[in-house]
Amino acid sequence: MPSSARLVLTSAAAPCHTPAGVVGNTPVLWIDQPFTSDGRGFWAKLEGHNPGGIKDRPALHMLERARDRGELAAGAPIVESTSGTLGLGLALAGIVHGHPVTLVTDPGMEPMMVHMLRAYGATVDTVAEPDPIGGWQEARRRRVRELLDAEPGAWCPDQYHNPDNVTAYEPLAMELVAQLGRVDVLVTSVGTGGHSAGISRVLRRYNPQLRLVGVDTAGSTIFGQPAGPRLMRGLGSSIYPRNVDYAAFDEVHWVTAPEAVWTCRELATGHYASGGWSVGAVGLVAGWLARTLSPETRIAAIFPDGPQRYFDTVYNDTFCHTHNLLDHAPAEHPDQIAHPGERIVDRWTRCTTVTDPVTDPRLAHLGARR
Repeated sequence: MPSSARLVLTSAAAPCHTPAGVVGNTPVLWIDQPFTSDGRGFWAKLEGHNPGGIKDRPALHMLERARDRGELAAGAPIVESTSGTLGLGLALAGIVHGHPVTLVTDPGMEPMMVHMLRAYGATVDTVAEPDPIGGWQEARRRRVRELLDAEPGAWCPDQYHNPDNVTAYEPLAMELVAQLGRVDVLVTSVGTGGHSAGISRVLRRYNPQLRLVGVDTAGSTIFGQPAGPRLMRGLGSSIYPRNVDYAAFDEVHWVTAPEAVWTCRELATGHYASGGWSVGAVGLVAGWLARTLSPETRIAAIFPDGPQRYFDTVYNDTFCHTHNLLDHAPAEHPDQIAHPGERIVDRWTRCTTVTDPVTDPRLAHLGARR
């Protein structure tokens, strides 16, 4: 073999026998403009380079650990609630390990995503009405329980409360250590709480002073705001996942849909690296941190997915005009509130007081429960 070919082979990824082999080892990309213009910036971890996105990692890990413990028998059905990305991961894991997969979603799931999940062999079960208190998310979880009761032996990963969802991200954290060495600030979206907890836990072994910045969406209850309508999917929640490690966060930002759309499109135009709602929200916050923190601060931002599934929403002008999402450039700086219960946020807002709404007496009016 020519020496040049050997060199290429040693630096290339190894051939894979199953789709699980192509999960992980995702690249990081330097992002500066349009957020900064003075050499500052942040590093984006491009999890959209996984086959289905960031949740390929916990889907495989949760399933494998359940099989190891005997909770999931060979060939048994898997049933779970999803807004999309975990569904892709579970479809992949089902193919790898030979399990039929049923995914419970709601009418807000993009048609493209429904078609993709069915193409990957999953059954898509769509709930018709939101729960009067817990919204679509609780309605999906209730339907999951019905399906589990109807099929003995079926297994649900319960991504919101499963600690395996947290430990699944240890390899991602180690990739960041290998790629960047030191990480001073980690910026993550928060939905189930899995990747924010799992990545920060490992990174703090190498830098105990790491700052963790959570990014949520307006209308989400996770950090103590009241539940409200949420156009953005993939981050936020109308329940209180146990996997959210409140003590680990140094601050939280809420971002609205128009601000996320603006950021997604700027990232696409300027860097050919973008994604969906979570990417836009995280990119906006990471860019602000890059502008305002000292130049030597090393910021890592987790981009959970790529843009493909959002062609009918974030990147569709008709959809965005219908929902008044265009021509709303974010402010230079976020609003500030002293406590999550201070007021309802309706634009990009920052808070450095992070508490668990279930135990914070100042948020008792929310009736927070898990």
